[in-house]
Amino acid sequence: MSDARHVSNGRLILVGTPIGNLGDLSPRALEALGQAAVVACEDTRRTGRLLAHFGIASPTYVVVNEHTEGDAAERVLGHVQRGEIVVLVSDAGMPGVSDPGEYLVAQAIAAGVTVEVVPGPSAVLYALVASGLATSRFVFEGFLPRKGSERTRRLREISPEPRTIVLFEAPHRLERTLKDLADVCGDERRIVVARELTKLHEEIWRGTLAEAVARCEEVDPRGEYVLVLDGAPPAAEATDDQLREAVAGALRRGLSKRDASTEVAEQFGVARNRVYDLAITPRALR
Repeated sequence: MSDARHVSNGRLILVGTPIGNLGDLSPRALEALGQAAVVACEDTRRTGRLLAHFGIASPTYVVVNEHTEGDAAERVLGHVQRGEIVVLVSDAGMPGVSDPGEYLVAQAIAAGVTVEVVPGPSAVLYALVASGLATSRFVFEGFLPRKGSERTRRLREISPEPRTIVLFEAPHRLERTLKDLADVCGDERRIVVARELTKLHEEIWRGTLAEAVARCEEVDPRGEYVLVLDGAPPAAEATDDQLREAVAGALRRGLSKRDASTEVAEQFGVARNRVYDLAITPRALR
């Protein structure tokens, strides 16, 4: 009898695993894990406990985490190219989303390897649909950079974003991130703070950024967090005086009236002809 773990057409299968409640592991996920000759995972102990819980015999493990993914990719692809089934999992949720997997998948595709996905639980989508905020359009920011100019830039990009924004955050950085968001988005922007999703102590809190900061100062953060931030409200249309001031500044920098009108129109999202008409009036030259 042939071994189901060794097939003529090896492949890489990404499998979504529970983010807390083990009952969320799907039959398809169990089947894929049972067929795997190799399981690529972040933590062999954690994944080993998951497999043991469901009575799945231990496969060969390859550790794929943020430190090893580059080196492990060649080993993983070697197994696939020898006709073996390799399953990639993260510690929780879908691999490749703020977890190892993105690089490995890209390398597999470049090598002509078959890549399959067995969908499963997602903290991003769970928090989004439970938030009560708009779900028709959203962006996922993952974890913000911890410090420096890159963090500042990302926060500035988030502030005017009109779509709902989903972020991850660790408990020891939660308060700082909430304060930074309040600084750039305003105290009254709505936010949902979700933690320990699908677990015993699951909590979904809703309020404003100011209220979230105050609560975080009173309640010690615990567990892993998902933040769902309301999109920015539509910006008020620029007034003629605002446009004249912006045009005047552009002219002082040496731009022609035509180029200044183009720049200001793009900056404020208004018609170029409107700005040009203001640019050719004497008031714009003050």
